[in-house]
Amino acid sequence: MKKATIIIITVLFIVSCSKKEKKTEQLSIAEIQQGDFYGIPTDKDSSTQIQFAGASGDVILTGLDRFRLIPVFKVNPKSDRDVQTYDETTYSKYGDRNDEDYYKYFMPGVDVIYGYNMINIAHYDIEKDTLSYFFESPVLIKNLYFPGLKKDSLNYQPISRDYFMVSVYDEDTNLDSLINKKDLRKIYHIDKFNSKKTLLIPQGYSAIRSSYDYKNDIMYIYARYDANQNGIPERNEPVVIFWLRLNEPTVVRKIQ
Repeated sequence: MKKATIIIITVLFIVSCSKKEKKTEQLSIAEIQQGDFYGIPTDKDSSTQIQFAGASGDVILTGLDRFRLIPVFKVNPKSDRDVQTYDETTYSKYGDRNDEDYYKYFMPGVDVIYGYNMINIAHYDIEKDTLSYFFESPVLIKNLYFPGLKKDSLNYQPISRDYFMVSVYDEDTNLDSLINKKDLRKIYHIDKFNSKKTLLIPQGYSAIRSSYDYKNDIMYIYARYDANQNGIPERNEPVVIFWLRLNEPTVVRKIQ
């Protein structure tokens, strides 16, 4: 009986710690303004610190051989938890159920990483030996979509992508001095050179999920409309569906 009680207490303690840790997945405006993050060098020969950078994760190999990505995580100095590393995703399946060859990525040619306290993405150009960042200040990245390393196909035809997409909280939309999941979530398209960033759904909407239409190679984005304009996605507010073709990812249409 005593042993069972100890086990129950241990489980409750672990769950409690887990919940407390998840609450830290936020950025305060004060942190961002003060640059209160552990830095990494701006270049190979300098000890200058990039204020908005945290601990770097593993280098992500993309399907674009010239470009590599490095996730940057917020560091909690009171925690001994290692920074999150990248593990290749367990592939989702798409295609007809009776097709033995169907499988592959979340969407054809597109791999995905789910962020936890990921505050930026470093973009490295191997040919030019240059490092840049997706965002100029810390954000909270929910999902990173990037060209998959493994070869993929759609309807038995080879397919590849040459861009990135990021689902992110990057603005204190509800004006509570924090950036977290209570704010509106945006989705950006970023070109392969990291030279242009395009907002895919309009301001005033918050992305809540996405799905894939393999018959038309379309990504559907379900977004909640901030009808009362308080900067908070609320369950009683309407959900609107946007869609884009993955071979034309900057042209977004709304289902009326």
